[in-house]
Amino acid sequence: MDNDLLYQIALTMVPNIGTVHAKSLVELYGDAASIFKANKHVLEKIEGIGVIRANHIKAYRDFKRAEEEMTFIEKFKIQPLFLTDPNYPKRFLHCYDPPTLFYYRGTANLNSAKMLAIVGTRMNTDYGKHVTEQLIKQLELADLVIISGLAFGIDAIAHKTALRNNIPTVGVIGHGLDTMYPPQHKALAKEMLQEGGILTEFRSQTKPDKHNFPIRNRIVAGISDATIVVETGSKGGSMITAEMANSYNRDVFAVPGRTNDLKSAGCNHLIRANKAILLTDARQLKEIMGWEHPETKPFKAQRDLFLELSDDEKKLVSILKEKETMAIDELNIKSDLSSSGVAAAILNLEFQGVIRLLPGKMYKLV
Repeated sequence: MDNDLLYQIALTMVPNIGTVHAKSLVELYGDAASIFKANKHVLEKIEGIGVIRANHIKAYRDFKRAEEEMTFIEKFKIQPLFLTDPNYPKRFLHCYDPPTLFYYRGTANLNSAKMLAIVGTRMNTDYGKHVTEQLIKQLELADLVIISGLAFGIDAIAHKTALRNNIPTVGVIGHGLDTMYPPQHKALAKEMLQEGGILTEFRSQTKPDKHNFPIRNRIVAGISDATIVVETGSKGGSMITAEMANSYNRDVFAVPGRTNDLKSAGCNHLIRANKAILLTDARQLKEIMGWEHPETKPFKAQRDLFLELSDDEKKLVSILKEKETMAIDELNIKSDLSSSGVAAAILNLEFQGVIRLLPGKMYKLV
């Protein structure tokens, strides 16, 4: 039995221990097993935990349910992704409330270089369908994954169009992987498993209850570099996704509609309130996101040969070589420099054209 996974699943089941608490505990103890084995009095003194939550952790005994989930995971070849897993969607690690444990089936890379969410109304018009299809057809990009919620309407159109254009697409669901909602999308989901995937933070036997979908929407926003909203009313899941994307410092785009069209009222509001960028075509999206022109190796070689960098700047460049993109918080931690030192070095590197600021306040080498 995989004891690590047993404790990871169990951690998601402890009463009053939400994703924010779990994240802080994992950061402190390193793994789920150590949290359950921790001294109760030490747990009580951790900020945000206190006596009640510490009692819940130490009193937890329902490991049988966790064992059942492990059997389900093994039977259906599900990939569990805990906070410390190298394949965990790293964009979410920079958010304040990352899911403690994901359940994933599929082939798409959840840490692909370009992750784009497309969401909208369940009752789309021909205009919404046309716009969604045209946008995706024009996105001829390497390492792109389309994210949506596998719902009726714009979500399904986005998934189907991505598949037709050989773009991996991941559906984020608000229930366990032992069912499919809506059931009409079983065939679509099956196809997506071959050219994308299905992702959830809900265990098996979790029903598609209404309150699960706002939780699902935050995942759509959190694992993506940007969110596009195509046709939505002033309320609903798409607006929640847009609000969450803004709270995570992600870019939000909205396709405008007629001023008297209720199905576009939400999009028009997001644009008017400066909560979304007015989007007209894929070329505009690629330009704003910096996805239009690929970097070239000769330029990088030039950078290394001719620029004189300070020790702090060299340290940041060395760290950024380890991965595609990195947030400033992670640079602070890995560099062991002061916040002001990192900020000054980043500013100089930007001026010299060595690094570039990406949407979501992520940095990468040029």
